[in-house]
This record gives sequence, C-alpha cells and structure tokens, in this order.
Amino acid sequence: MLHRSATTMFLSSSPPKLLSQLRHSYSVLSNPSSPVRISLIWLNQPRRFATAAAAAKGGDTFFAEENVSWTSLGLSDKVSQALFNAGLGQPSLVQAACIPSILSGKDVIVAAETGSGKTHSFLVPLINKLCNEQEEYGNAADSDQGVSPVRKISLVLCPNVTLCDQVVRMANGLCGENGEPLLRATSLCGRQGWPVNDPDIVVSTPAALLNNIDPNKYKSRRMEFTRSVKYVVFDEADMLLNGGYQNKVIRLINFFRFDEKLLSRSNGSASELPMDLESETSLHFSSEDEENIETEAVSEDEENFEDDVDDLPNEAGTGKVKYRDWRRVRKTYTRSKQYIFVAATLPANGKRTAGAVLKKMFPDAIWVNGNYLHCHNPRLKQRWIETTFDTQVDELIKAVNHGFKSRSVEFDSGQCRTMVFANTVDAVESVAKILMSAGIECYLYHKDCSLEDRAKTLVDFQEKGGILVCTDAAARGIDIPNVSHVIQADFATSAVDFIHRVGRTARAGQYGLVTSMYNESNRDLVAAVRRSGELDMPVETAFSRKRSFRNKIKKRAALQRITDSSAAEKRALA
Repeated sequence: MLHRSATTMFLSSSPPKLLSQLRHSYSVLSNPSSPVRISLIWLNQPRRFATAAAAAKGGDTFFAEENVSWTSLGLSDKVSQALFNAGLGQPSLVQAACIPSILSGKDVIVAAETGSGKTHSFLVPLINKLCNEQEEYGNAADSDQGVSPVRKISLVLCPNVTLCDQVVRMANGLCGENGEPLLRATSLCGRQGWPVNDPDIVVSTPAALLNNIDPNKYKSRRMEFTRSVKYVVFDEADMLLNGGYQNKVIRLINFFRFDEKLLSRSNGSASELPMDLESETSLHFSSEDEENIETEAVSEDEENFEDDVDDLPNEAGTGKVKYRDWRRVRKTYTRSKQYIFVAATLPANGKRTAGAVLKKMFPDAIWVNGNYLHCHNPRLKQRWIETTFDTQVDELIKAVNHGFKSRSVEFDSGQCRTMVFANTVDAVESVAKILMSAGIECYLYHKDCSLEDRAKTLVDFQEKGGILVCTDAAARGIDIPNVSHVIQADFATSAVDFIHRVGRTARAGQYGLVTSMYNESNRDLVAAVRRSGELDMPVETAFSRKRSFRNKIKKRAALQRITDSSAAEKRALA
C-alpha cells in the first residue's frame, strides 16, 4: 500500500511511543452545611426524540417536551418567529431551563454538556430583553421628560477570536420579517478596532476589550461603555476563570461591579454620577489590582479596591464628602447588571476551580445543570483501540475508513465529517502526512495556522465534509453540525480536554462515534475513564482539574509501589 512505503521510511529511526512524538520531518453542588444559597435546576426527565429515527431508540436527551414552545418560555412573538425562521422550531432542554432564568434578571450559571444549545440559551433571552428595552429607550428619547436613559447593551466575552465570530454569526442569524437582524452584533478582536455603529451586542476577548477601554488612553470611552453594559456573558467560563485569562476577567468584573455601586450610591440616577471621580478611582484600582490577584481572594480584592474610595457624592449631588460607612454599605448595593456564566465543563472541587470561584463571587446565582454534565452521553458510541508503535499507523487508517463506512451514525446531509485529534502541532502535521500518503485528503487546524486559514478551513469542513486533523484548538465551543466521528490519535491529557473532544459529535440530538487510540503508557487512565462511563459517574471525579491524567496515574502508581513494598516487608517479618 502507498502509506506503507512512507511508514517504512519513518520506522527506520528510533521508535517513539506516541503519535505526539512523530517528527515534523515525517510529517456542582454547594456544601449542604454552608449558609450559601444556590438555586439549582436539574434537567433529568426522560423525553421523546423529536425525529422519527431517534424515536425508536427511547427517551429524548436533547429537546424539551412538545408542549414547550419559545413563547411559553416568556419570549416575545417577534423573537419566537425569528427563531422559527432560523430553523429552531423547538427549544432544547437546556434552553427551556435557561431562558426563564435569564429573563428573571438574576445571575445565571449554565453548566451543561457540549452540543446542548448553550449559545442560544443566553443569546435568545438577552436579545428579547434588549429588544424590549430598545422600545422603552426610543419612547423615552422621543418624550420631553429631560435626560434620556443610558442606552443598554450586552457584552459577551469569549476566550478566542473563532468563538467570538461564531457568537456574532449566531446572534445576527436571528432576523425579523424584513430579513435584517433583530439586533446588531459585532466582534471586538484583533485589529478590528472600536465599533463605530453602536452595536447592541459586543463580543470580545478579555484582552481586546481591556486594550480598547484602557483608562490611560480612553477615559470617556471606558466610562460610557461600562455604564452602557447591562448584561455580561462569560462563554467558556471555566477557561476564562483560569490561567492567563483569569486576572483580566476578574479585573473586568470589578470594573462592572464598581459601576453598579456608584450607580446605587447615586440613587440609581446615572446623571448624578461623578465621572471624574469614577475615572480616578478605577484607574487607581486597575494599576494595583493587576499585580497580585488570587482566585480564592476575589472578595478581598474587591474590598481592597473599595477601600481606596474615600470621597463620594453626597445625596444631593452638590459636592464631595467623606463617607466612613462605605465599607458597611458596599455589600448591600442595588444591582444594576446581570452576569451569566456558561461552560461545558465546570468543576467545583477545590478552592481554585471555576465552579468554586463562582459560588463565592455569585452566591445567589441560579445554576442550570445539564443531564450529562461531565458524564457519558448516551447518544455517543465509543470504540477503544490499544496500539503499539508497530500498529498505530495501520489502526489510524482503519479508524478513519471505519468512520466513512460505518452505518451506525446517519445524518440527513449525507456528508461525513471526521475530526482527528492529536496533542501537538507536530503530531497534527505527522497525522496529516500519514493520511495523505494513504490517499486520504484532510484539513489541518492548529494554533500555527493563521486566523484566516483557520476560518476558511472551518467553512470548507462544514460545507464539504471530510477529515479535519486538529489540536485541542478545535475542541472548545466550535459548533460544526453533523460531525459523525471523532478520533483521538493521541489520547487526551486531561479530563476536561477529553470531554470537549468527544463533545464535537453527538450534538443537538444527533448520534456520534468516538474512536480512542491509546497505548501502554496511558492504559491506566483509559481504564479509569471507561469505568466512569460504565458506572455513569462524572469523568472529573477520577482526575484533578489542574493536573494531567499522566501525573495522576504516576502518583497512584507510586503509592501502590509503597503499599506493595510495605506488604512485602510484613510478609518477610512474619
């Protein structure tokens, strides 16, 4: 075969154990005893499938009951019709739970499995609320009652440009009878610059937003934007509240919270707010807070921020006086913004996990949990293949061909889409060369590809089908319909990555197939993942959120060696 000649050339070198070693040359529940109150909505009722093909297989795990409609959830006729025109005739289970919660005005934390419809879960109610508020804003602007109210907008924060563009497309895809979007959504990323057309929904990465509202450069812009933002959404919240995003996100949250407190102290009148004072205090905070901020001390950071505020407007707005009771009232301010956090993986074990941080920062938030959060999706069929260095290439080719030939997963489009994951850029390049040497065309997607190339690759993959070889850059949030097969050429290195990878298929009520290739080095961790699925337990309970699977296995093996050594000594002494 054609691919064997290329493989022979590679096998002449020292044999690696993993595909990731192939060279480029070849190539949520709170503590019951805690006083914190968290509202929870669980979606655990079996329902019928909406499609005839699925009806024969039992209860529905995606769509809400047939008697649940968009209007019954509290949406206006205009928004409901826009959803119907966009091909969304029936809400999903997660959407049915999220929409009323968001419409209530309370903070909402959505933790639901991949492919459950989370993006529309927050976009739809916010569009509905903004449309209603626009009508009130227009009426107030046309009246002769003096100062018109501040225009309200929604901000959506995403970890990368690809997800920002996807949210914008979905928001602009909800159109009215004239074919125009109900609201104007725009992304604020990279070189795009500050929008000039007053969008209703701004979608941005944290870094891009902070660069564009830097108080050292854009004082008036920052003040106006912070005051205008009424709704703040954090998409892929677990990623935004960890790692390099964390400091920027916490800083933005404190910006918005401080604006709420100033508005509350002015008796809710934006016209009475001392903008100069706000600018000075916020600037002072932003320079100090960035230096040393810890996740478990978010509340303390906010307190330090407010301790710097001595001068506040008096009740009549006639001057500045010193309020020594600011510390006593800051935690009882009137809320004027709504915060929504959305994630497909949201571990709550440990002080530094995203779920634990949210419980502390937003103790009164409504939690919406999906049926299969961190668990095995029953619409997902899994194949496990143990490989060696000698068999891994042949098994990869077989897995790709199996996906095209298998009839266990059927889609209406007739196009077959397969995603092949590897752990590094070099491994992706190597896998692509293996496939092309075997006469199998494929697309490449990883961080070293330009943004333009990645965008074009996703469009081609969605429109034409085929095989996408990628790193975990394509594992989060990217919504490509009808991916029938996911292959792990390299097994995932963490529980979170595993969940997001397999979540690229079996989305929106469809079925999917996952083929996981593994070897001796990760045999134990695969066994742990499989046990979690068999016992219907969350995958995250087997492994730490911060550590890799391999580190966890090494620690367990070391403990086992100590136990075995102790047992051997006891037997010898006996």
